[in-house]
Amino acid sequence: MNPTLAQRQWLARASLASILVAGLTLGVFAGARAIGLLAVGLVGLVLVAAGLWWSLARQGTLRVLAVLLTLGAPVWVLVAYTRAHLTWVAVLAVVLWLVAVATGRAALVRDDGAAEMPEHPAPPVRHPVLIMNPRSGGGKVRRFELRERAQGLGAEVLLLEWRDGSDVADMARKAAAEGADLLGVAGGDGTQAQVAEVAAALGLPFLVIPAGTRNHFALDLGLDRDDPAKALDALRDGVELHVDLGSAGGLPFVNNVSFGAYAEVVASPAYRDDKTRTALRLLPDMLAGHEGPRLSARAGHTEFVEPQALLVSNNPYGTGDIAGLGRRSRMDGGVLGCVGVKVTSAAQAAGLLRGRRATGLVRATATHVVVDADQDRIQVGVDGEAISLRVPVHCEVRPLALRVLVPRHRPGVRRARPMLDWRHIGRLALGRSRKGSGADDPNR
Repeated sequence: MNPTLAQRQWLARASLASILVAGLTLGVFAGARAIGLLAVGLVGLVLVAAGLWWSLARQGTLRVLAVLLTLGAPVWVLVAYTRAHLTWVAVLAVVLWLVAVATGRAALVRDDGAAEMPEHPAPPVRHPVLIMNPRSGGGKVRRFELRERAQGLGAEVLLLEWRDGSDVADMARKAAAEGADLLGVAGGDGTQAQVAEVAAALGLPFLVIPAGTRNHFALDLGLDRDDPAKALDALRDGVELHVDLGSAGGLPFVNNVSFGAYAEVVASPAYRDDKTRTALRLLPDMLAGHEGPRLSARAGHTEFVEPQALLVSNNPYGTGDIAGLGRRSRMDGGVLGCVGVKVTSAAQAAGLLRGRRATGLVRATATHVVVDADQDRIQVGVDGEAISLRVPVHCEVRPLALRVLVPRHRPGVRRARPMLDWRHIGRLALGRSRKGSGADDPNR
């Protein structure tokens, strides 16, 4: 349960008080040395931030040196405070800062019920048909005995065998024509999207079994990705979530569609095995030296002029997420999220760590996004699947088009952690934010 406005105001005051106490402690016990020691601490923070960025944006020897800098800077600060016989002051300041961050984040969580999507009664299901990809996720179908467990619950299971030319959408349509009253998939997000499109078109409930590698869609639905078999509990005790469905160039997507350098990362052979690590490893090429097609896009009234990377998502990701590697707090907002990245210097690239306030980062929401380029066709990543599409690519959202059956009891959708915004925290502490005004919305 999210805190009320009054509780968030007190959390904001506790956050600011923690910072004040940390500063006073340093001033009282360090005396005349306080300014110098404070400078040491600030320099240490800058070095850690620089080391973290360089460890992502560099490779080889430079990356090793960046990691050493990230680890060495705190040690240097601790040594400086130890020599001044103020080790306990440094430890107390760190603890107070952690308290300030924790209470500050808690203060920025809204109390408008945005953390959870509404649940609806599940319809009776008499003939569920589940399509399972045995190769997905390194063989999760076999490892978790998904086929046997589903059949034990009365479901018909169809195995997707790519070698015989099977088309998952055709399999879903045929199953529906033969009387299926629920369609489900045990596989990755790309396979999920294709069957979800069929289920939405026919008005059938859809069951997600997270048997892929990353399972971003399942994550945002609150499903247990560590044990995909738990998703089958929806067949005996489930509820419905009504979520949006995206399309790009006529192709469905449940998560996102990527263009430019993002799409190049998706096309990398290593991306399928380890999406997050591959994206971070290729980050330097994603932000500098990009020689792909020159893109342009329009999302509502927002223009994206020659972005090096562009991400269009089925509902927006968290404000600090520039690559679609995080999560969405909701998927029923009826809008697309659009993030464009354009950097011209190392300083701008490093500034992307600032999230939504970064220079070179443009964010927008719209129901329709049009992406154009100086080529007839461009490489696009649709839910992690690399394909080629003709431009212009029209991206649209179909509000509440998909009925998703999920277990009643599941880990749950937790709201993406808000970016720390000390201005909002200050306004909350002073009681200047009004409930429902949107002034204290960290995602604005």
